[in-house]
Amino acid sequence: MGEAMTENIRRYISELVQINSEQTAAKDGAPFGTGTRKALDWFLNLAHSFGFETINYDGYAGEVIFGDGEEFAVLAHLDVVPAGDGWTHDPFGGEIDETNRRIWGRGTMDDKGPAIISLCAMKALKDEGFTPKRKIKLIVGCNEESGWGCIDYYKKHAHMPEEGFTPDADFPVIYAEKGILHLKLKYSVKGNFHGLKGGTRVNMVCDYCSVSAPLNEEKLRKLNLAYENGAIVSRGKSAHGSTPDEGINAIPPVLSYLGLENMREQLFETQFGLAELQDITGRLTFSPNVIGQVGENIFVTCDIRYPATYKLKDILGAITVPYEIISAQDPIYNDKECKLITTLCGVYNEVTGKNLQPLAIGGGTYARAIKCGAGFGPEESGEEVTIHQADEYITFEKIETCFKAYKLAIERLTK
Repeated sequence: MGEAMTENIRRYISELVQINSEQTAAKDGAPFGTGTRKALDWFLNLAHSFGFETINYDGYAGEVIFGDGEEFAVLAHLDVVPAGDGWTHDPFGGEIDETNRRIWGRGTMDDKGPAIISLCAMKALKDEGFTPKRKIKLIVGCNEESGWGCIDYYKKHAHMPEEGFTPDADFPVIYAEKGILHLKLKYSVKGNFHGLKGGTRVNMVCDYCSVSAPLNEEKLRKLNLAYENGAIVSRGKSAHGSTPDEGINAIPPVLSYLGLENMREQLFETQFGLAELQDITGRLTFSPNVIGQVGENIFVTCDIRYPATYKLKDILGAITVPYEIISAQDPIYNDKECKLITTLCGVYNEVTGKNLQPLAIGGGTYARAIKCGAGFGPEESGEEVTIHQADEYITFEKIETCFKAYKLAIERLTK
């Protein structure tokens, strides 16, 4: 990767990160808020300046086209989860840190950085005179983090390729993804408390929970809680909903303080007997991430990731309290020996000099949107994970690795 390309990619990532694309209220031409629309316009304008054909699907998603023939997809997203608290760098500053050789900000790894790198990989191929024998569609959505309305709209107004990858997962390549189920559970509880609330997104481990309740200083100390402005406050550590063990959920201590031990045990220990389910794609994870109180009812929205060989009915059959399905995505399971998986895995190992094997994950990516899809980077085993957490960053080394891998992968799969 030349010095000019290196500098440009860093600058592009920084500029895109400076656009706050958290989802907000819909407006004309901006179905997921003005921030996501601004990010989409910026990205497509950049692609157009590179000489690519671009299409804006009414603010829901965008498309960058390179070549003709059988279609191949690269799917990324421009929306981000809320910045949250605890940052020591401006989450939307796009700070290029030459000393630590990284760029700080929400979306640097998930997924603005990889989207920019993929686009620049396509530009590099184009500038080198590469003529793909397939129509490459770089599809960027604006609602990946909270509903996939972008993909639904795209599929109604355009043709989704049957094969492709998404730079929104892990290296060397993801061949299988667990099923994803978001459930809102209802508990009817009477107690001397009100205003119980916690969590911001179902796919983010709850890092703040509070309730107005009588002060019990002994319980407060025992459960390591705070008393602030007349409320009992619990603080934890956020993490991605697919990896709840990497975070600290703020809800359980509050439930214990309120004497709701049966509820706490069911949600965080026994988990309706589901926690024992596992297969080659891993064990089921059950993460109650959003809680709220309405009168004598407590509603808890849970992020459930279940092993790929199980069915949705297996999970729902175990739930013993009233529930509402917020969203459900079936698992995906590709043959490890298919051309897509072997090519992507081979590319990563060639670029890095490693010898890794395909993985299965609990995360849900755009790979589910296509018949034969796979997650391909940017995360690598053993590195610090900051996705969905404070002080998210992408390193200069990561940018270089991704650029080489995405460029080579696109070339080999479309030549």
